[in-house]
Formats: sequence, C-alpha cells, structure tokens
Amino acid sequence: MESVTTEVCSCKSVATGCTGDQHPTVGKGSSSISSDVSSSTDHTPTKAQKNAATSEDSDLSMRTLSTPSPALIFPPNTQGFQNGRGSSTSSSSVTGETVAMVHSPPPTRLTHPLIRLASKHQKEQANIDRLPDHSMIQIFSFLPTNQLCRCARVCRRWYNLAWDPRLWRTIRLTGETINVDRALKVLTRRLCQDTPNVCLMLETVIVSGCRRLTDRGLYTIAQCCPELRRLEVSGCYNISNEAVFDVVSLCPNLEHLDVSGCSKVTCISLTREASIKLSPLHGKQISIRYLDMTDCFVLEDEGLHTIAAHCTQLTHLYLRRCVRITDEGLRYLMIYCTSIKELSVSDCRFVSDFGMREIAKLESRLRYLSIAHCGRITDVGIRYIAKYCSKLRYLNARGCEGITDHGVEYLAKNCTKLKSLDIGKCPLVSDTGLEFLALNCFNLKRLSLKSCESITGQGLQIVAANCFDLQMLNVQDCDVSVDALRFVKRHCKRCIIEHTNPAFF
Repeated sequence: MESVTTEVCSCKSVATGCTGDQHPTVGKGSSSISSDVSSSTDHTPTKAQKNAATSEDSDLSMRTLSTPSPALIFPPNTQGFQNGRGSSTSSSSVTGETVAMVHSPPPTRLTHPLIRLASKHQKEQANIDRLPDHSMIQIFSFLPTNQLCRCARVCRRWYNLAWDPRLWRTIRLTGETINVDRALKVLTRRLCQDTPNVCLMLETVIVSGCRRLTDRGLYTIAQCCPELRRLEVSGCYNISNEAVFDVVSLCPNLEHLDVSGCSKVTCISLTREASIKLSPLHGKQISIRYLDMTDCFVLEDEGLHTIAAHCTQLTHLYLRRCVRITDEGLRYLMIYCTSIKELSVSDCRFVSDFGMREIAKLESRLRYLSIAHCGRITDVGIRYIAKYCSKLRYLNARGCEGITDHGVEYLAKNCTKLKSLDIGKCPLVSDTGLEFLALNCFNLKRLSLKSCESITGQGLQIVAANCFDLQMLNVQDCDVSVDALRFVKRHCKRCIIEHTNPAFF
C-alpha cells in the first residue's frame, strides 16, 4: 500500500486541538477556488496519490481546501517560524517560485498507535477550543495575512473564523520573491464570494518591498476594492503611472498612498476615461490626504503641478530626494494645496529661499518641515518660515550650511512652541544661537547639533538649565567637555545624550 500522506494535519501543534475530523468540508464552490490556488503556481502540481484503503478515505483524499494556500505568500525554501508580524512559515523545502501546498484531510480513523496517543493527548490539552468565537477572532486579528491563511487550514471552526469579514479589512504581504500579482488575485477572488466581483470590507493593502508586484496586481486591487482607503507599495519599482491612475480613479475613498521608491511613478492623476466621465471639478474630489513620493527621482515640477491640481486635500506630502523639484514646483503646490501640515523636501538641492517664501504661505497650518541638505537655503528662507509659520513644531535643517545664529534667533523668537530641531552640520551656528533657543523654546524635546563645530559646553549648559523636558540631545562630533555633558544629565534626567566622548558614560 502506498503512503497516503506525509502529514496528518496542517496543524502540527498539540495545543491546536485538531483531531482530524474537524477539517472543513468544501462545498460546491471549492473546486474553482482550489484550482485558482493551484493555477497561482509557476509549475504543474504533482498528481495526488491514490488511496487504496476505503472508498470513504478515497473521497477524503480527493478534497481540496478552498483557502488560499499560505505558500502563495511564503517565499520558497523558508524554514520554521520567525517572530514578528511579517514572518513566514513553511514546513517543506521546494523548488520553484511560489508553491501552493494543498494537503488532503486525513482519514477519519487513525490506526497508528502513536497517532492515537497524540490524538488522545490533543483531546485532553485542547484548551484553546474552549475560547469563544469573539476571543478567537480577536487573537486572529493580530496575525498577518500569511499566518491567517495557515490558521484557516487547521480545522472547520478555524476555517470559518479565519475568513470572518472583520479580519479582512487589511491585506499585508512582504517578501521579494513572492508572486504578489497571483496572491492578490486569489485572495480577492475568495473575498468576493459573498459580494461578486467586489471586496467591500477590504480597506488597506500593504505590499511594501514586494518587488515582483506589477501593474497587473494593482489593476486587480483597483477593480475589486472600491472601498480601499490605504495603499502602500513602497519599493515596488515595477509599477507605472497607469496602474496608479487606475487605483486613484476606481478607489474614490483612497486617502493614504505610499509610492516611495517607485522610480517609474512621475505623477498622480485620473485616467483619461475617468476624466471624461466625471465633471471638471472632480480633481477636487480626489480624497488623497497622505502622499509619500520619497525617492521618486523622475518627478519634476510639471508632475508636481498635476498632483497638486488633482489632490487638493493633501495634508501630508513627502518629496525626499526628488532631486528634480525646484522652487517653481513648490509654487504650484501652494496654489492648490493650502491645507498641508507636514512637508518634506529633504535633499531637493534646487530648492532655495524662494521656495521657502512659497512654503511660508501655509502660515499657521504648517507643523512639520524638513529641508535637510538643501544647500541653497539661508537665513532669509528661515526668516520667512519663522515669520509666518508660528505654530511650527518640527524643523529639520541639517546640512543647510547657510544658516547662522541670526536664522536660529528668528526661529526661536517666533516659533516658541518648537519641540524638535535638527541643525546638525550647520557650522555657522554657535552658542549664541543656542542661547536664543534656551530662552524662548522651553518646550524643546529633541535637539540635534551633530557636527556643529562652533558649539561648546557653555551653550549646552544654557539649554539644559532652561529646557527641562529635553529628551534627546545629539552632540556627536562636537567639542563638548565631560563636565558639560554631566550638567545636562543632572538637569534633564530623561534626556538621552548621543555623543562621541569616550570619557562620558
């Protein structure tokens, strides 16, 4: 007699309480789902071995589980459990890209003595089965998508609980080798069973770092998830403008979009078809509020103009290392997007004091500004920000070598509610500037002075004597004495000091 199966159950832990007869029986629609699972692999599945035991066991061996296989989400040749929400698990070593492991349920009668002993032990120790459904669903809510799919393979009860709609408001996939396009297709098809062709419960899709994601995967999301509110595809450099346009046009409730590292994305706009069908004012109806385009190197002023014209409700915009952006692009931005609270143009080397004048038009709405390594910004630009953006809480001006004590003075006297300031690598800032900070910004919690050559221990002591709530101080590569560091520690007891003085510990 041939060996029927190599594992009795997908659940290998005694604590699960699976006794074999608990496995879900698949209905009429299971054959199509299981075929989808099989078709999501890049190789031809091996035919199931015949079971010569009984006709009942033969029927059981022909059953396949209508759950998207965890292997759709696991990279090949992974081993063992890993801690963390993004961990993946696989108990077999296989070759190929992505393998769909559909195990047949075990026979109803367990004849081997060791199996009978394990089954008896499971019945005695299966305390987890005593938990009510709402408690199990609460536990499952902390699992990432891959582990949730594994739980659906344990038994009938877990299958029903794992596919509770409340657990599928979010899909989170990670891994460079995952065939994300096919995984998304299978998952959305399963979630569309109750509402054909539409996943009404799915609101968040996070596939950051999945480099194999293409326009096809995003198109699947756009077609099936009209209630999508959050999409993160950072590092997926194979997606293009057209796929992003489809998502924006077909998901009108989208508020959070992260395309950082997607070097082919140069714009955010509606598709031509959507623009024709909708009114000319539809651009004001695009609900994106959070947009991260960090490392989108190809983004230019014209693209930023289009983004601003269509995404007028933006409150958070991050353009770090978009090196082609200039002051003209910021001018377009301020014309349309007047509600921005957080803005980052770090490493945009063409942004100058004229750009700061445009940003200052945000006035008291601006709370967060990062202009790190914008070498063309001087005290003039800082003065614009300090004069009009009085409610600024966070400023990162690291590497702006044109900033002096005068710029720090303007900032300290006008932005008195400042909580975080980074003026590292600003060699023209000295103890005089620190004194203005200490006497005006009493709520300062984070201060970075890294590589400020003109800073001494005297300036630090003035800061410590006035800013009691200081929690982080960076004085690496600064000429500061041990006594000054100890003075800071005595007056700011919760402060973490980052330094390069080996005598202080």
